[in-house]
Amino acid sequence: MKLLIKNAIVNDPINNIDNEKLDILIENNIIKDISKNIDDSLADDIIDATNLLVVPGLIDMHVHLREPGQEGKESIKSGSMAAAAGGFTSIACMANTNPPIDSAGQVKYVILTAINEAIVNVFPYGAVTKNLGGELITEMGDMLASGAIAFSDDGRNINRADTMRRALEYLSMYDKPIIVHAEDENLVGKGSMHESTLSRNLGLHGIPREAEEIIVARDILLARLTNGRIHITHTSSKGSVELIRKAKSEGIKITADTTPHHISLVCTDIGDYDTNMKMRPPLREDSDLKALIKGLYDGTIDAIATDHAPHSEFEKSFEFNIAPNGIIGLETAIPIVLENLINYKKENYKTLVNVMSINPNNILGLNRANLSKGSIADITIIDTDIEYIYTKEMIVSKSKNSPYIGKKMRGKAAYTIVSGKVVYKNKIK
Repeated sequence: MKLLIKNAIVNDPINNIDNEKLDILIENNIIKDISKNIDDSLADDIIDATNLLVVPGLIDMHVHLREPGQEGKESIKSGSMAAAAGGFTSIACMANTNPPIDSAGQVKYVILTAINEAIVNVFPYGAVTKNLGGELITEMGDMLASGAIAFSDDGRNINRADTMRRALEYLSMYDKPIIVHAEDENLVGKGSMHESTLSRNLGLHGIPREAEEIIVARDILLARLTNGRIHITHTSSKGSVELIRKAKSEGIKITADTTPHHISLVCTDIGDYDTNMKMRPPLREDSDLKALIKGLYDGTIDAIATDHAPHSEFEKSFEFNIAPNGIIGLETAIPIVLENLINYKKENYKTLVNVMSINPNNILGLNRANLSKGSIADITIIDTDIEYIYTKEMIVSKSKNSPYIGKKMRGKAAYTIVSGKVVYKNKIK
């Protein structure tokens, strides 16, 4: 099977391709050629990508698939379908399932289920501690041998510094990162939104920035002590950005991501106790949002990751302080990033590719993010101009807990191609 993508606006920083009009020929699962005016007769099928942006396949390094244990919210199959609809060719799934992915057997379960049911690449994280308990570290070597790509207790912070130290020392032998959920649980307490005048006016317990920043600072020091690798996920605080920037300048092995919602929403968007605006870490203030965007542009923050966290409509109907944290994000990441980070400017497309493909790929060592001849054909084709109202009926995920329902969007995945196969084609006109 030979697939030809014609007349594309190609952006691939790895190969110094900056919005060039090119064709891409795919044979089976490999990029056979990328050049101008490839002969149509060489292909069995042709995609006309005129005025469409073609980039290396997008990679989401923070997704909750809920399988095993809560497949009613999301499954490996349904989550992969939502990822494809959002333009993601690869996703990394967190270990806080029920039971958690804290053994080689659980890692193998995710990988085999993904091989049989997923339509995008699914890479599992292993838990850092047994049963996510924060005490005893797991058999991480066995999980790596079984296919785990990195480790995280996301959903919970590893409160004990000595446990975190041992885990970093262990993983330094393998040059693998710990994906850090940075929140001091004692400071979080019963908090359900950012601590501010608004939280007090709403009668809700607040979560101060310091809950995040204290753990970021602690784990930076532990990474320096152990020469281990840490990745701060869903960074939300301007203070965290400053700490990460300083740590990078000192040569500490640290990377970081933030989410689409943390660069597009702030705590005042909660409005009348909208539980689809409730997440951990919480939405902060405009100063934090601006610091995150600046950090993405200057390289302090390496990646955008959705923290796709499906919950049922029934759960999200609870009162704000007891409703679960988290929102879905796979299907809205492209338009949110185009609007709030890229500002629809072609000269900024390189930043989109770096933070949504190349940097996540490099942090996790996936070898899935370039358009070189001979590379695996994981490709995302984006319509940057399409406009539509995002409705609940459009959502592919099993869960519908999105704060963007009813919003006007611009930009969407037109095609998602995984290993040379079209796994998603946009049908919105």
